[in-house]
Amino acid sequence: MPEQIEVVVRLSFFGGVLLLMTVWELIAPRRSLTVRKAPRWASNLGLVVLNMALSRILIPITAVGAALISEKQGWGLLHQVAWPPWGELTLAVLILDLAIYWQHVLFHAVPVLWRLHFVHHADLDFDVTTGLRFHTLEILISAAIKIFIVAMLGPSAKAVIVFEVLLNATAMFNHSNVRIAVGLDRFLRGFVVTPDMHRVHHSVDRAETNSNFGFNLPWWDILFRTYRSQPADGHEEMTIGLPQIRSEEQADRLTSMLMLPFQSLPENGRRSGIGPDEN
Repeated sequence: MPEQIEVVVRLSFFGGVLLLMTVWELIAPRRSLTVRKAPRWASNLGLVVLNMALSRILIPITAVGAALISEKQGWGLLHQVAWPPWGELTLAVLILDLAIYWQHVLFHAVPVLWRLHFVHHADLDFDVTTGLRFHTLEILISAAIKIFIVAMLGPSAKAVIVFEVLLNATAMFNHSNVRIAVGLDRFLRGFVVTPDMHRVHHSVDRAETNSNFGFNLPWWDILFRTYRSQPADGHEEMTIGLPQIRSEEQADRLTSMLMLPFQSLPENGRRSGIGPDEN
């Protein structure tokens, strides 16, 4: 039953947040879009549908399923102490978010993983759908890592559902092309990654790309000194994407996105938004 509840809850929040951020982007955009929106959105959302379908087919259990198995077997660190429910949920969400931070760093640092992850960074614009576009192989690897972490940690199914909803919602929020007042943005950065904070991570400048790895909580970037407050060129003038991939057909079309990790790319140059120095 929890796994069925998870699907309903996650899809409900997914649709609600996507609609909210889409309307917000239309009312108060932060930047002018640089490429055609309709074909780009079709490709990004098409990739989401493909990833969801293949994940259900190829991965036998979800993170919630792993939590239920761990609870039944008494596996995981959190099962070794009798935590109060609120304490277990809080600790589980914090640890899972920290794990996602380090996973993100890893996908930038390891060349073969970066090959998959740069599909996310190749988007020529930055809006709510950017937070949803990840190569199918990256989604499958990430799901396997998450299941392993959940099995080792032993959080409750409720904690995993809460974390999944938060992660999905904040990923759409902090990738959105929305304008937030400077003072409010500064306040929000105390406890959530904002669009202005995460947009820096999508710069073509390598130093900026290798910063602001957090998806949900901003504290890990501050703690591990990967935080960068603003892009050097400013939010309106900064270039989004990768310097090697600048055409709509290569960067923002579904078939091309799926093939990007397996293609040879031009030389990186010094201003390169990638982790390791590799083509």
